[in-house]
Amino acid sequence: MTDKRRRRLPRSVREQEIIDAALGVFSKRGYRAAVVDEIADLAGISKPMVYLYLGSKEGLFIACVRRESQRLAAAFREAAQAGDSPEQRLWAGLGAFFAFVAEHRDSWVVLHRQAPEQGEAIAQEIADARRSVMAEVNGLVRDGITKGGEADRLGEQEADFVAHALVGAADSLTDWMERHPGEPPERVTVRLMNVMWVGMRNVLAGEVWAPPQPDA
Repeated sequence: MTDKRRRRLPRSVREQEIIDAALGVFSKRGYRAAVVDEIADLAGISKPMVYLYLGSKEGLFIACVRRESQRLAAAFREAAQAGDSPEQRLWAGLGAFFAFVAEHRDSWVVLHRQAPEQGEAIAQEIADARRSVMAEVNGLVRDGITKGGEADRLGEQEADFVAHALVGAADSLTDWMERHPGEPPERVTVRLMNVMWVGMRNVLAGEVWAPPQPDA
């Protein structure tokens, strides 16, 4: 594309091109080692233009985190709307989550490994994205508890506990996926559902584990 044609790009399109370039550089080099000159070269514009659009190197990083976290939350939400039951919706949502991680490695490197190490503004973006996904999972778990007939015995606190356990396990399993590149996202989802949902189903049926009592 010629410089003349590039100058005619709408601002929204140009910003997305800059974010695309920044995502690749941040993923490859890390936040501290990344330089705006390289991002500008990849985006095909000048360094001052990068600053004009997104303000600073931190602004670039926040834009990457915000866009990719929103894409991840949207992938989970849209997939989870397709099922007929809480179990099916959770299965679909988790499958979309693991598929996103597998298909968008640059995004996940920035979100999962680099963003937590940065400043308060970046941490806030991550927290907002996590709350969005957590709210979706929490709603599915609450639906499962209600439909299981245990809404009185297993209420909001139990649903919140299970939701945190699920999201925490999914986060951790992304590192496991990287060490096992031959494991498809569908299989990872099945394994997590077997551990978490089957356990929850047993609790809903009244089977609760208790620590062994010492001998009298």
